[in-house]
Amino acid sequence: MDVLIVGAGPTGLALGIDLARRGVEALVVEKADALFPGSRGKGIQPRTMEVFDDLGVRAAIHAAGGTYPVGMIWQDGKQVGEHQMFEPAEPTEDSPYNEPWMVPQWRTQEILAARLAELGGEVAFGREVTGLTQDEDGVTVHFADGPDLRARYVVAADGGRSAVRRALGIAMTGETVDPNPMLVADVRLTGLDREYWHVFPPRGDGDGFLAICPLAGTEDFQVVAQFPEGTAVDVSLEGVRKVVADRSHLTPDAVTELRWASDFRPRQALADHFRSGRVFLAGDAAHIHSPAGGQGLNTSVQDAYNLGWKLGAVLAGTATDSLLDTYEEERRPIAAQMLGLTTSVHRGETRRGDATRQLGLGYRGSSLTEETGTLPGPVRAGDRAPDGMLGGVRLFDTFRGPHWTLVAVGAETPEVPGTIKVVRGAAQASYGRGLFLVRPDGYVGWAGATPSTLKAFMRAVGLL
Repeated sequence: MDVLIVGAGPTGLALGIDLARRGVEALVVEKADALFPGSRGKGIQPRTMEVFDDLGVRAAIHAAGGTYPVGMIWQDGKQVGEHQMFEPAEPTEDSPYNEPWMVPQWRTQEILAARLAELGGEVAFGREVTGLTQDEDGVTVHFADGPDLRARYVVAADGGRSAVRRALGIAMTGETVDPNPMLVADVRLTGLDREYWHVFPPRGDGDGFLAICPLAGTEDFQVVAQFPEGTAVDVSLEGVRKVVADRSHLTPDAVTELRWASDFRPRQALADHFRSGRVFLAGDAAHIHSPAGGQGLNTSVQDAYNLGWKLGAVLAGTATDSLLDTYEEERRPIAAQMLGLTTSVHRGETRRGDATRQLGLGYRGSSLTEETGTLPGPVRAGDRAPDGMLGGVRLFDTFRGPHWTLVAVGAETPEVPGTIKVVRGAAQASYGRGLFLVRPDGYVGWAGATPSTLKAFMRAVGLL
């Protein structure tokens, strides 16, 4: 096969979708016997909604979730004030998805898995990776049970304890963000409305906070509680009932059902490398985030989105293997930036706002980015390509699909291969004037006032 993807989380499933729509022979393998059952990564940021639009799942994701509720602060059984969890933002023509969208992670994965199956892709469950060997032609992956599998490339999307990363000997550098252990659980409960995200601050007796959030699109609530350093967190139904009763006005039997629970200690870590030969690290296998700010799942899906089109081009023979080196070059600095952001949000130093929406991320410093001439508008090579109308066409509609797009605004359109879609018009406020060659992952690869170096760039990335 062409690509073996280890891990059926959001990263692996999104990559599987992107490769399937390119006709790449890929298989997703998963250690567990089923998809992840918890809500943990519940925040979908605006940039990831744009990615999901392109992958064909945005409508299903939107239907499955809802907006984040306002926080309600409780003290001694009384509501004492509201707290806005996110800085508000209005949708604009160039950024149509303006706010985080809440979807429990288990539901996001169900939607991604259904889309993968629709495209002919497959997830093989119960396949635990124990090691791998690689040579100049491919990678052989070994499993605890079942036959070895051989692929031209392997992508490790198997989480923070990645077996593939350990087999490669790639170290992670990081730190503990907070020494206090945390509980996260999905429950059914009575006694709280679903209008607010209910927050119970510490009462000064040594315990941490309690937060109970209604999970959009479900009947469940997510319980998050912090404990003093060194506490052994009880993730049983009785343990969850006790912490809810101890820290709120609810009684233990208000928690009627425990659907999933886990404990963790917030930390951040970054893999020293994202590539080793024919093996790539993506998602939590490459970077581990504090959940504050909702960046982990989103950064991970965007890893897959960056890598998918590059693998597709190399496997199709239109680009050389060197294109794959730009994956680490582009994504590792972004991951490092997002790790700093999540740590800052966790420690209360940064509010959830423009930075956490991820619309401003880009690759201006990438070797895969080129600009020529003087452009009058705000969009530069390496930037996210904005939405908007041009020549009576919506740009995101034109970008959707596994192709490159040439955006020509008030400029003469050069001849390009038929594999590149072209959209043109006299004026576009977000772009100004010029030519903008948009990559399959929605970033401007080349930009220029004239097409003088466009042909050389297209040749370098395998378009000619």
